[in-house]
Amino acid sequence: MTFSIVARSADGSQWGVAVASKFLAVGAAVPAARFGVGAIATQSFANLAYRPDGLHMLNRGMSAQAVVDKLTLADDLRDQRQVGIVDREGNAATFTGKACNDWAGGRTGDGYAAQGNILTGPEVVDALAEAFEGNAGPLAHRLFQALLAADRAGGDRRGRQSAALYVVSENGGYGGGSDVLVDVRVDDHQDPVPELGRLLDLYDLYFGKPDPDTLLPLTGELLDEVQTRLGRLGYESLEAWAGVENYEERIVDDCIDPIVLEKLRDASQ
Repeated sequence: MTFSIVARSADGSQWGVAVASKFLAVGAAVPAARFGVGAIATQSFANLAYRPDGLHMLNRGMSAQAVVDKLTLADDLRDQRQVGIVDREGNAATFTGKACNDWAGGRTGDGYAAQGNILTGPEVVDALAEAFEGNAGPLAHRLFQALLAADRAGGDRRGRQSAALYVVSENGGYGGGSDVLVDVRVDDHQDPVPELGRLLDLYDLYFGKPDPDTLLPLTGELLDEVQTRLGRLGYESLEAWAGVENYEERIVDDCIDPIVLEKLRDASQ
């Protein structure tokens, strides 16, 4: 009752999962990933133990295929399970039990595994794979574009309800204290995949890091403008205003992120 894609970035620095389903809060059940280890999606009549058990096996150095084989061999209900795994090397494996509801199946490619069940047809998994292969950029956005393409290709034949995106990267989380780079969920919505994209854009805004090549030096007329606008809003420093507005991840000493500047200008009209 779900379609998903698990993947590793081409440079081996990120692992992630994107998933959508006619199921409440699918992000609470399907995805798991650990930096430097791999990523897992467990679905159909999901065995949630596949997540910690699979990550433990991957962490021991087992390949994606070996982990799939071991998880399913030990599971008496394997015929009702579906799972996709990518390991630390980018090797991928997918499994669909013979009792999963039609249409059900999966495919793998370079650095990813795509799978789904109770789908409108194989075109959904094909769309996952082809969109992932055909898009460049950050892993989170490649995963989202794959999910969106699959949703547009038909998705879950029962309808739509929830979607989630989970990506890990070393010290990539808020404040650098976590490896969770992206964790966005839509738990109950009439059109969850586009809503997931809206939240991903907000996640990028608030938690994304500024592009060093676009930073503007806070000197001269620009510094005067920023100070004037901050004064208009009742703040003595850019850091104080940014902290209130949740832009603190984009603050850099002696420079300003153009995105922050745009938001400051909008707020101080």
